Amino acid sequence: MMKFVIVPAMALALAGCNEHKPSADQVQRQQQEQLSMQGVMSVGMPAITRFAEKRMLKDILELRDQMHPTYTYLVGEMNGTIGEKVCDSLGYGISGATQYTNPQKIEWRSSGSAYASGVLPQADPNGLFSPATTEGTWVMCKVPGSDKVMPQYIEPRVIVLSFPKESRK
Repeated sequence: MMKFVIVPAMALALAGCNEHKPSADQVQRQQQEQLSMQGVMSVGMPAITRFAEKRMLKDILELRDQMHPTYTYLVGEMNGTIGEKVCDSLGYGISGATQYTNPQKIEWRSSGSAYASGVLPQADPNGLFSPATTEGTWVMCKVPGSDKVMPQYIEPRVIVLSFPKESRK
């Protein structure tokens, strides 16, 4: 009878040897999550009632969508001041890294009865892969002496204003 008690006890002891021990990063993540939960429970959420910033962002997005006339300037070399005028423009410019489609796609692969997924880059509609970041900005500049507007890629940083910079005399 003693043998039956010892065998299950040994099996449990050996099973414990094969257990996965969490890494230091996993332990820290778990501790950080517990600490964050403690903060949420202790402090709570802010008492936001007017949603002024959300309303302001909505207004900004809607005004950007109207493509108002704008004025594009280079960022000055001294302290980020407004520098030389690039052009009269339309809209506020778009980062050169902005993509029309999602830059990534999830790919599923099967191996027998198991499935695995991974995130892969996805080409833009033109078949090219855009960079994740860039310093350039696409600006719709008015062609001087014409009503036409043409996209211009500007690599230095720019400031786009809805009113012209005051002339200094």
